[in-house]
Amino acid sequence: MRKPVRILAKNWHKKPVNVAWEKPEMGWTKLNFDGSCKSKTGKSSIGGLLRNHKAEFLLGYAESIGKSNSTIAELVALQRGLELVLENGWSHLWVEGDSKTLVEIIAKNRVVKCANVQKHISLINVLIPELDDCILTHIYREGNRAADKFAQLGHHLKKPQIWRSNPPPQVLRVVQEDALGKTFLRRR
Repeated sequence: MRKPVRILAKNWHKKPVNVAWEKPEMGWTKLNFDGSCKSKTGKSSIGGLLRNHKAEFLLGYAESIGKSNSTIAELVALQRGLELVLENGWSHLWVEGDSKTLVEIIAKNRVVKCANVQKHISLINVLIPELDDCILTHIYREGNRAADKFAQLGHHLKKPQIWRSNPPPQVLRVVQEDALGKTFLRRR
């Protein structure tokens, strides 16, 4: 006698969520960051961008960081973004990333067991108090597409790169869609 097949319907009952990138308030700068890791090779890269309250592009960055994992890539992307914010004198910052666990660890100042991860978290926790104000939030990846594009560009770079005032063409369309409030339906 054949056993019946069971189907796990986990999360099928949840309603889809609309996701859109949001502009920061006047006087604030928004940092979206992302890390990327190729699972087969471990090659990792980072990227991110800063925009103002009008959703205008201020700065973007991307770089290859060698072999790593996705957690370290996310942390390095955030760290580099914070360094650029401080170098440019922005002091009211909304930080947003698509790694929910990482955002919660940083926001709640948690300690983790992995020494390498904790090292990066500690560096980030030194940078954040340098700002006058800092908000840290999670966004689903559909709302973090521009940062993802920069992180993907990082895989192809020989040296770190910073863009000022004009994003590269492959990112420009996403930045424009974000500015217009384009919404994506996320099915969980």
